[in-house]
Amino acid sequence: MTNVLNHPIATLNLSLERDIFLRTLIRELSGTLQDVVGLEEASGFISVVGERMATQINQDYKSALEVSNLSPNQVTDVLIDLKRRIQGDFYVIEQDDEKIVFGNRVCPFGEKVLNRPAMCMMTSNVFGTIAANNLGYAKVELQETIAQGASGCRVIVYLKLTEEAEDAEGREYFKGLESV
Repeated sequence: MTNVLNHPIATLNLSLERDIFLRTLIRELSGTLQDVVGLEEASGFISVVGERMATQINQDYKSALEVSNLSPNQVTDVLIDLKRRIQGDFYVIEQDDEKIVFGNRVCPFGEKVLNRPAMCMMTSNVFGTIAANNLGYAKVELQETIAQGASGCRVIVYLKLTEEAEDAEGREYFKGLESV
């Protein structure tokens, strides 16, 4: 029996390792969902996963910071930090009491996000769930995304239900019972 490690296959120059494998898996799952049930339904399924992940991430940050709720500035810092930790490159373009406008130069999913806008629901739900569970309300508008061919992302997180927020295309999030 031939030992795989000594076989030439083990020395092939392939870009296959855990991170690429998992990003490809998510890409293919979201693509299959988009193809089978449509973009809106696929986005809904991914939203559920994003909300569950956001609840855990939110609790992890609050525990690490030893706070029961994040302040508006901490919410901004947490959203940027979590994206940094997963190799995104989000930054604040503008922030006030009513909204936070984020830019992003690098998607954590890399090139695997191209033509998979349903995957952007992870960002929407993580941002929206964390903001709403700490501040009471959020609406996330994905104005531009790398998934849809833009060179970067522009994501607006509305923190108050203003006229501008009402007019924006996006998903609304409300404080959940787990953060009461």
